[in-house]
Amino acid sequence: MNHPLTAEQLECLRRLDACTLANAIETFNERLRNEGFVDSSVRCLFPRLNPMLGYAATVKIRGSLPPTADGNYADRTDWWDYILSLPAPRVVVVQDVSSRLGLGSLVGSVHMNILRALHCGGVVTNGSVRDIPAAEAAGFQLFAGSISVSHAYVHIIEIGKPVEIGGLRIRSGDLLHGDLHGVQSIPLDIAGRIPEVAARITAQEQSLIALCRSPEFSVSKLREAVAQGRENPGTLLPGGRSA
Repeated sequence: MNHPLTAEQLECLRRLDACTLANAIETFNERLRNEGFVDSSVRCLFPRLNPMLGYAATVKIRGSLPPTADGNYADRTDWWDYILSLPAPRVVVVQDVSSRLGLGSLVGSVHMNILRALHCGGVVTNGSVRDIPAAEAAGFQLFAGSISVSHAYVHIIEIGKPVEIGGLRIRSGDLLHGDLHGVQSIPLDIAGRIPEVAARITAQEQSLIALCRSPEFSVSKLREAVAQGRENPGTLLPGGRSA
């Protein structure tokens, strides 16, 4: 992976809300605007928590069917070493490939506390999670397709390989951001420049909003403000975006 960002750069990215971040990323034309984010099949369980940011630690699991040879799958602890091989902060990304998706949960109270100790800020999964109050009280963010009461027969089958969650392909070490709006990836080659662009977009949005709320508002003034905004790359505008 590329050289990790500085702590200051990461904090600037983490403080952004997901919508502003998405708007800023779009201005770089790095990807199509219908790509780069997890779809609505995976939801944020704790909308009031601060945004989550971290480098993706990817695993695949199965959990709906019992083993055929004996009563238990082998325990794995090697994924902890893999997580620590990535720069902090970290986000664990779990693709469930079970025949009954989300029947059993890998992450509950115990694993949540282990992952916190490994400097992980949250989990993103197309499967299920459990022990929800414990995670929320700890400030540990969860993005999941469902909630389950049981771990069923969950076991890890792959570590560190690409996964797909809600239509987003995620590789080990990808930088992920998530808040109540959802999860998206941040291209590392532009990550350091995003906060400045985001600040400009926010200022321009607030200017338009202030005009709309002003007693001096008129459609002609709105058109003038929009036209001025189109002259500045990176401006978010009603009905579209500038070059």
